[in-house]
Amino acid sequence: MDSPDARTSRWRRLLPRTRGRWAAAGAALLVLAGAGTWTAVADDGAPAVHRQDRMMHVDGVNLDTSYFTAGGGGRRPAVLIGHGFGGSKADTRAQAEQLARDGYAVLTWSARGFGRSGGKVSLNAPDREVKDVSRLIDWLAARPEVRLDAKGDPRVGVTGASYGGAVSLLAAGYDHRVDAIAPEITYWNLADALFPDGVFKKLWAGIFVNTGGGCGNFEKELCDLYERVAVNGKPDAAARALLTERSPSAVADRIKVPALIVQGQTDSLFPLGQADAMAKAITANGAPVSVDWTAGGHDGGDRETGRVQKRIGSWFDRYLKGEEGADTGPAFRVTRTGGIDSTDGAALTRGATADTYPGLRSGGQPVELSGDPQKISNPAGASPPSISAVPGVGGSLSQLSTLGVGLTLDFPGQYARFDSAPLTTARRITGAPTVRVTVEADHGDAVLFGKVYDVSPDGKRQVLPAQLVAPYRITPAQQGRPVELTLPAVDHELDAGHRLRLVLAATDLGYASPAEPATYTVSLEGPLTLPTAPGLETASAALPWWTWGLPAVALVIAVALLLTARRRTATPAPDPALADVPLQITGLSKKYAKSSDRYAVRDLSFRVEKGQVLGLLGPNGAGKTTTLRMLMGLITPDDGEIRVFGRAIRPGAPVLSRVGCFVEGAGFLPHLSGRANLELYWKATGRPDEDARIDEALEIAGLGDALARAVRTYSQGMRQRLAIAQAMLGMPDLLILDEPTNGLDPPQIREMRDVMIRYAAGGRTVIVSSHLLSEVEQSCTHLVVMDRGRLVQAGPVAEITGSGDMLLVTAADPLAEPLVEKIAALPGIGSAVRTDDGHGLLVRLDGATSPQLIAELVRLDVPLTGVGPHRRLEDAFLTLISGGSA
Repeated sequence: MDSPDARTSRWRRLLPRTRGRWAAAGAALLVLAGAGTWTAVADDGAPAVHRQDRMMHVDGVNLDTSYFTAGGGGRRPAVLIGHGFGGSKADTRAQAEQLARDGYAVLTWSARGFGRSGGKVSLNAPDREVKDVSRLIDWLAARPEVRLDAKGDPRVGVTGASYGGAVSLLAAGYDHRVDAIAPEITYWNLADALFPDGVFKKLWAGIFVNTGGGCGNFEKELCDLYERVAVNGKPDAAARALLTERSPSAVADRIKVPALIVQGQTDSLFPLGQADAMAKAITANGAPVSVDWTAGGHDGGDRETGRVQKRIGSWFDRYLKGEEGADTGPAFRVTRTGGIDSTDGAALTRGATADTYPGLRSGGQPVELSGDPQKISNPAGASPPSISAVPGVGGSLSQLSTLGVGLTLDFPGQYARFDSAPLTTARRITGAPTVRVTVEADHGDAVLFGKVYDVSPDGKRQVLPAQLVAPYRITPAQQGRPVELTLPAVDHELDAGHRLRLVLAATDLGYASPAEPATYTVSLEGPLTLPTAPGLETASAALPWWTWGLPAVALVIAVALLLTARRRTATPAPDPALADVPLQITGLSKKYAKSSDRYAVRDLSFRVEKGQVLGLLGPNGAGKTTTLRMLMGLITPDDGEIRVFGRAIRPGAPVLSRVGCFVEGAGFLPHLSGRANLELYWKATGRPDEDARIDEALEIAGLGDALARAVRTYSQGMRQRLAIAQAMLGMPDLLILDEPTNGLDPPQIREMRDVMIRYAAGGRTVIVSSHLLSEVEQSCTHLVVMDRGRLVQAGPVAEITGSGDMLLVTAADPLAEPLVEKIAALPGIGSAVRTDDGHGLLVRLDGATSPQLIAELVRLDVPLTGVGPHRRLEDAFLTLISGGSA
């Protein structure tokens, strides 16, 4: 095995490695529990992504995995993506598909105790969850499409958020084959995260355990640890040791690969100090490190998923593919929030960057505080507690704090307060402020909670940046002499005229304080030192979209009108026979851009009648969105014809006035009421006010008294219904809804279902594209199922779900994959797909009869328990598209 220095230089050269090899036989430890199942997914216009699901037997535990690839042949680097605590591999699918499209072989898995994987949660134990990652790397090394640096040694990166981020760090420390990592919002030392300065973070710990499925889903020693600390209210040495040995910090000197560290500013579970510690350690090992502070975190806020995942892709392009020109971004970036976009009410953000990571104490500036020594009380039972961060609620509060709004609570007599004079100039805090104080307790330890408020000039408003607080346990040995306290790390701007307020409270809702009453004396021993990170440069604020967007839109409209005016002379004549038919599509085809032989939609034909609620279904890449865009006149077909009430659709066709559309929601003015927004929209159409029929649309949408309120007060469901009402204005005869239930909770989805049914009840027609099959089954009367641009089946929902050529076969024993393949190959059988539990089989007949199928199953010794038509839309959908799956 090479020396650490040789290993460190490997990523610089990106040449084949010559260090020690893991035994190729290690791959044999991954025993398949049946063959994998392949499916293909793609967005319209993007290459198809192939996904192979398989259960891997790893050291006595079944791990549920998915393997993603796309594109042609040739070897490519691999990426492993871990999921967050309480989640599963399903949470990482979108990122996996994108990385696959970008040229990686991607493997995701559900960790022990989560999803469909077996075993108990061990909190990333080296001999369990971390070892599982090594076994997955063994499997990747045996794949013919994965690039190797040596036999048994694939070129591989690891990423993931929270729990998955920690395992990426641990994998780099325990497995020398890992080449690059990108951990997100995770911990460096779990003991420090849950027991900061020896104070128990009780609220987060409780959420942590319950999110993991309850104490019974954890390894016994972890369950015992939690119950012991929760009862005592104070961590013991054994608890700290156990969590520390399962933390990345335990292998700090072994993590020597390029690391992109993404941490959230609104995170009271794993605050910025965790990322600071990992950045310093990995940098000291000589590896490239970049640090990115996002606007979100475990407490909520904007995780900036799109931007972050794009940066992770570039990071891997540089350090896995070896692309020297890949833009990996600055050494340090922080997202700054300030102000509100008047067009949609969203918080405005911009980035600040630096060529080097400044740490949490760079550019310290002292600010004098005033205040005499103060006596404070810790009440019996530590109740009532002060309030700062509240997991599950804190994210929204944290974002508001950047806008000058805050919600905190400190009880008189339970906190010491020290104020600065009004600031003469604006200042920016970037990092962790520090202060020296002397604390004395009348007995035992003093447990305090430090926070720095931004106080308005009139003193009536105080804001706690990111809602963060830092706990301190000051032992009798530390009392009576100055100690330095490090306050929460934040990025926050202080306006001129504002004051800083240091508060040291005896209690906090999120933490365990001593149950026994006590009195503390707190004295100030010096100024508050503010870190300023002087090397940071903030990007210029982006102009509101409308300053450039409206002229651009006007130009596009003018060009479109000019072109459509020319084309209208060639528009086919109306077809009187179709005058009462809302929609007929005939031979519709559309090729992908810049492609002569790849089709997004091909030879599509179907018809929709009045009063129908038609569901347009299909997997990603089926061509649904392209079809809707052609139907709305946004793009022109290459071949075929679309007729709405007998008139051919062209961009700007007059018949489109009879079509209402809802696509990805609508932009509303947040300060106006719902009704005012609708009235303003209708006026912009230039049509007479009496044609709007606003009251009818609103009655169907069911918004009630909310119409008089400002849109900024609306929930997501109310905004969605207002957008549907906007599409209904004028009561169009044909209403098109593209994913109308996105972002809604179950009650809101049910309300949206009722809206569609009520609208069609008046003899109008609704076309809805959705991926929620259960909702489509309950709200739609008819279906059109597409796959890879072609029509698979069309007809009434009852006919498709109950079709006699689709049967559900159930068996007493699990059906092995070789047996399933034999059944699928039988004469007259179109396809055979196993159900999730392995005991069922969805069979599509293609010439064979039910008695013939039963006879063949008996001949194959299948232990039958039932054969009959299946009636779930999900089953029908999977069966219909399975014939085209890769």
